[in-house]
Amino acid sequence: MNEFVNEEQLDKTKFLTVLRKLGFSRNQFEISIENFSMGQKKKIFLAKSICEEAHLFIWDERLNYIDVISRIQIENMILEYSPTMILVEHDRRFIEKVATDIIELSK
Repeated sequence: MNEFVNEEQLDKTKFLTVLRKLGFSRNQFEISIENFSMGQKKKIFLAKSICEEAHLFIWDERLNYIDVISRIQIENMILEYSPTMILVEHDRRFIEKVATDIIELSK
Protein backbone atom coordinates (compact mmCIF):
# COMPACT_ATOMS: atom_id res chain seq x y z
CA MET A 1 0.00 0.00 0.00
CA ASN A 2 2.91 2.37 0.73
CA GLU A 3 4.19 1.93 -2.81
CA PHE A 4 0.74 2.79 -4.21
CA VAL A 5 0.49 5.89 -2.00
CA ASN A 6 3.95 7.05 -3.14
CA GLU A 7 3.32 6.32 -6.84
CA GLU A 8 0.00 8.16 -6.79
CA GLN A 9 1.41 11.00 -4.64
CA LEU A 10 -1.42 10.73 -2.12
CA ASP A 11 -1.66 12.17 1.35
CA LYS A 12 -1.05 8.90 3.20
CA THR A 13 -2.94 9.86 6.36
CA LYS A 14 -6.03 10.97 4.45
CA PHE A 15 -5.92 7.94 2.15
CA LEU A 16 -5.65 5.44 5.00
CA THR A 17 -8.36 7.28 6.94
CA VAL A 18 -10.72 7.00 3.98
CA LEU A 19 -9.88 3.31 3.61
CA ARG A 20 -10.66 2.77 7.32
CA LYS A 21 -14.05 4.41 6.73
CA LEU A 22 -14.54 1.97 3.87
CA GLY A 23 -14.02 -0.99 6.18
CA PHE A 24 -10.30 -1.73 5.78
CA SER A 25 -8.48 -2.93 8.88
CA ARG A 26 -5.05 -1.57 9.74
CA ASN A 27 -3.37 -4.90 8.99
CA GLN A 28 -4.75 -4.76 5.43
CA PHE A 29 -2.54 -1.72 4.80
CA GLU A 30 0.44 -4.08 4.73
CA ILE A 31 -1.05 -6.34 2.00
CA SER A 32 -0.13 -5.88 -1.65
CA ILE A 33 -3.01 -4.46 -3.72
CA GLU A 34 -2.73 -7.37 -6.16
CA ASN A 35 -3.94 -9.71 -3.40
CA PHE A 36 -7.24 -7.90 -2.82
CA SER A 37 -10.62 -8.86 -4.28
CA MET A 38 -12.20 -6.80 -7.08
CA GLY A 39 -14.46 -5.11 -4.53
CA GLN A 40 -11.52 -4.21 -2.29
CA LYS A 41 -9.57 -2.87 -5.26
CA LYS A 42 -12.59 -0.79 -6.22
CA LYS A 43 -12.64 0.70 -2.71
CA ILE A 44 -8.93 1.53 -2.98
CA PHE A 45 -9.51 3.42 -6.23
CA LEU A 46 -12.57 5.20 -4.80
CA ALA A 47 -10.47 6.26 -1.80
CA LYS A 48 -7.75 7.44 -4.17
CA SER A 49 -10.30 9.45 -6.11
CA ILE A 50 -11.64 11.15 -2.98
CA CYS A 51 -8.08 11.99 -1.86
CA GLU A 52 -7.21 13.74 -5.10
CA GLU A 53 -7.73 17.49 -5.36
CA ALA A 54 -10.52 18.23 -7.83
CA HIS A 55 -13.25 20.76 -8.39
CA LEU A 56 -15.49 18.06 -9.86
CA PHE A 57 -15.47 14.27 -9.62
CA ILE A 58 -17.11 12.19 -12.34
CA TRP A 59 -17.92 8.62 -11.29
CA ASP A 60 -19.35 6.30 -13.93
CA GLU A 61 -20.83 3.08 -12.50
CA ARG A 62 -18.29 3.03 -9.65
CA LEU A 63 -20.40 0.69 -7.52
CA ASN A 64 -19.83 -2.38 -9.68
CA TYR A 65 -18.35 -5.22 -7.55
CA ILE A 66 -19.34 -3.40 -4.36
CA ASP A 67 -21.42 -5.20 -1.72
CA VAL A 68 -24.30 -3.63 0.24
CA ILE A 69 -22.24 -2.85 3.36
CA SER A 70 -19.60 -1.18 1.20
CA ARG A 71 -22.24 0.88 -0.59
CA ILE A 72 -23.41 2.21 2.76
CA GLN A 73 -19.81 3.04 3.68
CA ILE A 74 -19.37 4.87 0.36
CA GLU A 75 -22.63 6.75 0.89
CA ASN A 76 -21.42 7.88 4.31
CA MET A 77 -18.03 8.88 2.89
CA ILE A 78 -19.66 11.00 0.15
CA LEU A 79 -22.04 12.60 2.64
CA GLU A 80 -19.14 13.39 5.00
CA TYR A 81 -16.69 14.78 2.43
CA SER A 82 -19.40 16.43 0.25
CA PRO A 83 -17.40 16.45 -2.99
CA THR A 84 -18.93 18.01 -6.08
CA MET A 85 -19.75 15.00 -8.22
CA ILE A 86 -21.48 13.84 -11.35
CA LEU A 87 -22.57 10.25 -10.77
CA VAL A 88 -23.69 7.87 -13.46
CA GLU A 89 -25.21 5.02 -11.49
CA HIS A 90 -28.01 2.48 -11.90
CA ASP A 91 -28.56 2.08 -8.15
CA ARG A 92 -31.51 4.43 -7.66
CA ARG A 93 -31.48 4.15 -3.84
CA PHE A 94 -27.81 5.12 -3.71
CA ILE A 95 -28.38 8.15 -5.95
CA GLU A 96 -31.38 9.29 -3.94
CA LYS A 97 -29.31 9.05 -0.75
CA VAL A 98 -26.28 11.09 -1.91
CA ALA A 99 -27.50 13.32 -4.76
CA THR A 100 -28.71 16.87 -4.35
CA ASP A 101 -30.04 16.99 -7.93
CA ILE A 102 -30.99 14.19 -10.31
CA ILE A 103 -31.06 14.41 -14.08
CA GLU A 104 -32.65 11.45 -15.81
CA LEU A 105 -31.82 10.68 -19.40
CA SER A 106 -34.05 8.46 -21.52
CA LYS A 107 -33.59 6.86 -24.88
